[in-house]
Formats: sequence, C-alpha cells, structure tokens
Amino acid sequence: MRRTARFLTLLAAAAFVLAPALAEAAPGGRSSSGSRGARTYQAPPPTNTAPQPARPMERTATQPSAPATAGAPGAAAARPAAAPGGFFARNPMMAGLMGGLLGAGLFGLLAGGGFFSGLGSLAGILGFMLQLALIAGLVFLAMALFRRFRQQPAPAGVPNGMMREAQPEQRTMMGGGGMGRGPAQPVDEIGVQAADFQAFERSLIEINAAWSREDIAALSRLATPEMVQYFRDDYAALAQRGWKNETRDVKLEQGDLAEAWNEGARDYATVAMRMSLVDWTRDLKTGAITEGNPNARQEQTELWTFVRVQGGPWMLSAIQQTQ
Repeated sequence: MRRTARFLTLLAAAAFVLAPALAEAAPGGRSSSGSRGARTYQAPPPTNTAPQPARPMERTATQPSAPATAGAPGAAAARPAAAPGGFFARNPMMAGLMGGLLGAGLFGLLAGGGFFSGLGSLAGILGFMLQLALIAGLVFLAMALFRRFRQQPAPAGVPNGMMREAQPEQRTMMGGGGMGRGPAQPVDEIGVQAADFQAFERSLIEINAAWSREDIAALSRLATPEMVQYFRDDYAALAQRGWKNETRDVKLEQGDLAEAWNEGARDYATVAMRMSLVDWTRDLKTGAITEGNPNARQEQTELWTFVRVQGGPWMLSAIQQTQ
C-alpha cells in the first residue's frame, strides 16, 4: 500500500514538473499571451482559418476596464437617468395655461369679486374652458405626431464598413498559402492592404527564426515590450530544465483577417494563421528530444494580433491559441 502511494506521489510530481514544458515550446509558449488594446478581453471574431473561439488571455498586462467613477470620463453616462416628472413637467404648455387660469381666479378672489370673477361671467368661464380643451387637443396631436416622427427608422443606407464589404473580394496569395479577407468579410475599420498581409506573414517567419536563435534584439524590433518579456520568461523556464526549443521551415498555409480597428494613435489587426513548421525541444546536456520531432512537420493555428503606432511598422502584440 505504501509502495503504491509513493508511486502515485512521484507520478504526480513528475506530471507537475513536466506539464508546463508542453506549454512553453515555440513563440508565445503555446498559451494566449499579450494585449489587444481595448479588446483584450473580447474574443476575436471567427474566421475561415480559425472558426473555433480563441482561448482567453492567460498572460496580459492589460487590466480589465474599471467601472466609471465620479469625475472620470464616462461617469455621466454611467449615472441612472432621472425619473421623468409629472404631467405638467412633461407638458410645459399645459402647465402655463393652467397657471394662467389659476392666476386669474386668484386675482378675482383678492379683488373681492370671488374666485371666478376674474374671468367675467359663467359664460366666459365655459368659453375659456372650451378654448382650453381645443388648445390641449392640438397640443396632444402635435406631440403624438412628433413622437411618431422620431420613432421612424432612418432611411436605409450603407455604412462605410459595409461599403468596403460590398466591394469585390480582396484576396492576396503569398508563399503558396493564402492570407486575405476571405468569403466571410471581417470587421475592418482601418482598411488593411495587401502590403499589410505581407508584413504579417513576414513577421511570422522572422519571429520564429529569432525565437530559435534566442535573439532578444531581433524580437524587440518585431514585438512589443510586453511580448518580449513573455519570450524572456519562456526562455527562463526552458533554461531551468536545461532545455531548448527550436522551430524551422515555417510556412503560412492559410490566413485571414479577423478584425482591424483603431484606438487613437494605434491601429490593431488580429489575423488567424494556419502554419506548418518543424518544432521540437531537446535537452541541452544529453541532446535527447523531449518534445516534438525535428524530422516531421506539424500544423497549428493561432491568432496573432499586431499593432502599429501612427502608421509605423507592425509589431506583434498578442498570440492566442484556438484550442
């Protein structure tokens, strides 16, 4: 019994030590890491290349949006709307007419002729009330027509985004694979061009090459400081075990845009990429392969988000897994 318990304990310890190794191979550590600006905690739209939902961010420097506080932007919008007033508050014209009627009665009462003497005779009172009823009817009719006019839908039109989607399909074939908009049109608020798709594919290849060389300087040119820090963390985790991960012969098999948007001076673009590559991890002391196969290609699909500042070069800002 003790021998069985000891064996299970050792097995659990080994699983605990070795399990992270599977998540630390290749750039991004096989985890969802990085930031997508204001959409960090929103799942990218599905695409033909990545129809499955992306895994939420497991490592990110972006904090969830905090609720608006007094004096902060958006605080006024967060306050509950004031409760609507009574009938006379909603109908100021009726309030004015009734105020005039009440004022005339009070004037007659103070003059000693009774409450209704300010309006003349009973016939005058009835005539005034008839006029009041006619005016009130006209006011109600005008207000009803105004409400109906406001509730009518705006004339049908085509927003700018739909105008772009209505244009002929734009598709760019690169390196034997494909990256473009695809049959399912994405949300493109900035107008991603063929040169941008080429930059995304080039970044995929260059980042994998720099990762294999452990070239931090090159990674710093290609990725945001946040992503570079995650690369450093993954290197440290591998070095602690005496392992090294390498990739080679990276090829983009298929890719398409999930969404592109603007946040002030920054443009963001999230693209789904199905790639094939040779990916393996080896023990630096023994040379034994601990993960992958240096002689076999494998395929994987990831969502890469790129950011550029004021029209500068695109830099990798996030990698998300699809399963």
